[in-house]
Amino acid sequence: MLGQGNFTVWKCPADKVMVTVQGRRLPRVRSNSMSQVFDFGGWLPASSWRVYAKGSDIVIPAKTWVLGDEHPDSINDAAMAVKIAKPDAKTADIVDYPASFHNGACGFSYADGHSEIHKWIGSKIKAPVKNTGMSLNVPAGDSVKDIIWWSDNTTVAR
Repeated sequence: MLGQGNFTVWKCPADKVMVTVQGRRLPRVRSNSMSQVFDFGGWLPASSWRVYAKGSDIVIPAKTWVLGDEHPDSINDAAMAVKIAKPDAKTADIVDYPASFHNGACGFSYADGHSEIHKWIGSKIKAPVKNTGMSLNVPAGDSVKDIIWWSDNTTVAR
């Protein structure tokens, strides 16, 4: 089983964020979260966008991210949600924040087996780490193009 006995596969080596556990400062256990399209797709909404129960359901594996680095303050469950924005969107929302560990960029692995580091262009999506929780579903502001890119690499319309 992937990661059994070696949990470091679930954490980006560039993630240097520490947490306090019983008074001790320790590195976080993980930074990766799975795309919401592999569960019920609650932020999509699933009635308009495809969700995937098995690998053979995936329409475009090379444009379907499976795991991504999530912002340390955004991790609140096992999934990273994207509220899909269409290519012509003028506004968008950020549900869960991606990480920007790589000088304003985020690591993603895709259903076809490749991975990439994607550089964000807007400032809103590159929120600073504050070691507190983050609000969900906030206006993307100058990061609308980032959400459009992320949407295009998440799923396809039904």
